Amino acid sequence: ARPLGASVNVAMVADAYNLGYSGWMEAAMRSSISSIVAECGGSCTCATCHVYVDDAWTEAVGGPSMMEEDMLDFAYQPKPNSRLSCQIKVKEAIDGLVVHIPSRQA
Repeated sequence: ARPLGASVNVAMVADAYNLGYSGWMEAAMRSSISSIVAECGGSCTCATCHVYVDDAWTEAVGGPSMMEEDMLDFAYQPKPNSRLSCQIKVKEAIDGLVVHIPSRQA
């Protein structure tokens, strides 16, 4: 299990893509990244899968939708690179994605 506040290099994205996972959160949870709480199960109705996308990856990941931006208001210490990991779509372009996990989840 990864502690809160840790960096995570997500090289499992290609495998997650091939396994049919839709969001990074699901792939992270199945990879035992326990600091992703995911209380809502990925429906974008909480902020317990909040991550900071590493600056090198922000363009590849893209920005949040309006609905996600609204939920990020409830995240712990949101930043311009904040995303809800349930809303980061698994795709080959983000294989090796690096995110940083906040010191706690909201």
